[in-house]
Amino acid sequence: MSEGKVVVGIDIGTSKVATIIAKIDESVNILGVSEVAAAGIRKGQIVNIEEAVSVINTSLESSERMAGYSASHVIASIGGSHIESLNSKGVVAVSAQEGEITKSDMLRVVEAAKAISLTSSREIIHVLPRNYTVDGQEGIKDPIGMTGVRLEVDTHIVTANATSVRNLEKALSEVGVDVDAVVFNGYASALAVLSDTEKELGVVLVDIGAGTTDIAIYVEGALSYSSVLPIGSRHITNDLAIGLRISLESAEKIKLFLSQPMESRRMISAEEETPRREGKIDVPNKSDELDLSTLALPEEIRRVSKKTLIEGIIRPRLNEIFTMIGLQIKNSGYGGQTPAGLVITGGGAKTVGAQEAAKRTLAMPVRIAAPLGLKGIIDEVQSPAFASAIGLILYGARLESSSLPFGFNFPQLPFGKFGKILKRIIDFIKSFMP
Repeated sequence: MSEGKVVVGIDIGTSKVATIIAKIDESVNILGVSEVAAAGIRKGQIVNIEEAVSVINTSLESSERMAGYSASHVIASIGGSHIESLNSKGVVAVSAQEGEITKSDMLRVVEAAKAISLTSSREIIHVLPRNYTVDGQEGIKDPIGMTGVRLEVDTHIVTANATSVRNLEKALSEVGVDVDAVVFNGYASALAVLSDTEKELGVVLVDIGAGTTDIAIYVEGALSYSSVLPIGSRHITNDLAIGLRISLESAEKIKLFLSQPMESRRMISAEEETPRREGKIDVPNKSDELDLSTLALPEEIRRVSKKTLIEGIIRPRLNEIFTMIGLQIKNSGYGGQTPAGLVITGGGAKTVGAQEAAKRTLAMPVRIAAPLGLKGIIDEVQSPAFASAIGLILYGARLESSSLPFGFNFPQLPFGKFGKILKRIIDFIKSFMP
């Protein structure tokens, strides 16, 4: 990671736009965080440029004020069911006469792997090397410095709809920032929450968002399969709204209330027995009922059966989501190579009963994951909902910073609009340099 490098990540999701500004040193030091309700975005894709620009701008400016930093370059997330993946192989001859493999050979072999047939509507966003082969010796992670004649690479290629990528870049350009990279949501979340041991053993990462569910399967330490399901936790909210005949806003409040730790709900259960002790009405034990009066719902729902909500409405939808995930794991061909099990993250991971439903449906180890090892303003971001945004920061930390010839770098510019204008002038001048 670069010393003292500042990275800005913008996670553009169906329900929220989250912006994080962090300084990268020995760890990730969070300087600014902002979360704004999304608009103009549906199932992970921008459907209204004007509304999306307004929301992204609000989120970015809020985090800039908190961090005291003016963002000119960002790392942005991309999601949606248009995301597809495939594995490809590249082969080149080692260029050096002595046969020593250099970084240029690695770049050439990865370029060779990118030579795949794609329609004009598709665009490659990631080419991720899985392992290298040197003269028939397989399973090499880093061949630089080794000697050989023939270099091969197995890569995992993630593609997206070109129109979706263009719309995302256009929205961010109207905000006034340059996009250094567009990162698949599932890959970003994996960077934030998976351990090296899990990746080596083989693991399935599931990022449950509001409108989509991202799947990333790691085998032998490398991403080997990516896909997106057009279903998410908002479908659970819709089911609650229909089942209880209430608004979506009220249904979301009830879903979040149910997702709270059990202790807070037990306190409410104790209060539910007060009418019986008062002797006004002789009623049976109401421990199954939840007191929703604290939510102040406009529909004036006071009590509701917890069993009806969880077992009758939420559990069937969770079973459906994890059944679809199971089919994706089977279709990937890596189902038997993931002994580390399933790791669930994203805002939907907090849904009550999610972990139990996954264990019951998929019959594999399951854990709920949130980003850890952070410093600074961490109260908000140590949550599964911020896994993708933290992953963008970690991805940006690995990118080589743009620099002038002869090793010169411009310092970070001061906070304010003038800084952005000056940065654009500097970038324009740099474009003419050799």
